Amino acid sequence: MRKQKILVVDDEHLIRWSLEQNLKKQGYEVITAGSGEEAMKLIQEDTPDLMLLDVQLPGMNGMEVLEKVKEAEEDVIVIMVTALGVLETAVKAMRLGAYDYINKPFNLDELAIVIKKALENQELKREVAQLRSTQPKKFSIDGIVGESDEQRHVLEMVRKIAKSDAGTVLIQGESGTGKELVAKAIHYEGSRADKPFMAINCAAVPETLLESELMGHEKGAFTDAKSQKKGLFEMADGGTVFLDEIGDMPQGIQAKLLRVLEDRAFRRVGGTKDVHVDVRIISATNKDLLEAIKEKNFRNDLYYRLQVIPIFLTPLRERRTDILPLARYFINQFNKEFGKSVKDISENAKRFLFEYDWPGNVRELKNVIERAIILENDEVMRLEHLPRELVSQAPSNESGPFEFVLPPDGIDIEDVERELIRQALEMADGNQSQAAKKLNLGIDAFRYRMKKFKFL
Repeated sequence: MRKQKILVVDDEHLIRWSLEQNLKKQGYEVITAGSGEEAMKLIQEDTPDLMLLDVQLPGMNGMEVLEKVKEAEEDVIVIMVTALGVLETAVKAMRLGAYDYINKPFNLDELAIVIKKALENQELKREVAQLRSTQPKKFSIDGIVGESDEQRHVLEMVRKIAKSDAGTVLIQGESGTGKELVAKAIHYEGSRADKPFMAINCAAVPETLLESELMGHEKGAFTDAKSQKKGLFEMADGGTVFLDEIGDMPQGIQAKLLRVLEDRAFRRVGGTKDVHVDVRIISATNKDLLEAIKEKNFRNDLYYRLQVIPIFLTPLRERRTDILPLARYFINQFNKEFGKSVKDISENAKRFLFEYDWPGNVRELKNVIERAIILENDEVMRLEHLPRELVSQAPSNESGPFEFVLPPDGIDIEDVERELIRQALEMADGNQSQAAKKLNLGIDAFRYRMKKFKFL
């Protein structure tokens, strides 16, 4: 693991030596400079993670060094050190970008704590920046895979909504169809991408806590409210709130959500002042909300406010042309994740994947592919690599099972095989790939039989 580098800049040799010895014992790499000019040369050669910079330096003073460092390397943490406890100097240093300001003589233990916190804060900022840069890629529109007309329509809707100022979107579809993926694509493809995306499952949070999770609460609002807490709407200001399973939201919260949608304002639990926010609210449900309205489980006015822009996700069984592209997408994804090299899917496996009804939709398909990639090492994904409990549910041929009655005198099985090869080629107009598919054979196995029976 790389040692974090600290540059000590002080014109007093004894202070430089003392700090260098102490910091090295704490595991840091330490370099020192006796002047501002020397410090700038060292920074140009190799940027440190943190600087301990004395204000009073010969030649270029500490403030000038701080200003030049921040112009050249903004991410360097600078802690100013001086024997003069002048408030104006501290304020100026902070304005120029200093992380902190300490006075001489300083306690080495206290300085160690300041340095540790500063470096931890820097590491946290880097992680957040990395996360923000990777999240849009991870949840971009490229993750919505499909060739069907239904899926193309969804992609078109996502692109239009993401580029618009639309504040309310309702996504409907069965469980596992990718509602949250669509919600994240809308967020990360639009102008709100650098703002928070906050999600909550309305069915997973007790009614007594849901309002607090969404709106926040004031100190003393209820027994365990020992301090003020911001809710999801407030924390997502400028970004997006995703309300999953909105059909299960209690009616008491529905009324308060309606006000947020209409006024973009709410009150924290126990609060008396309105909090105004700018958020895009994307809701999702696998329930029939119109039926829920008839049963008086969902507010009519809320439904029409939510579905300003509706998106309907078709179940996978009704867009079978998307199954194999999705399977290949997940194979590539899990090949990278698990270091595998699955390159193809056998014909039998393709047929099963295509004909199976996928009650769990895309989520179920993804889980099946992930399981097969983890447990198997072949370059071709075969039917036997898929879960037995699923394969056993594969639909039978609607025309009924194939029946063949063996003649009393028996038959030469090779004659049967030869005749089947001949008929398959005839039905496929000589196309070997199509003929092989009709007999549920791989192309290599089919060609082997063609040679065997002198069709080649």
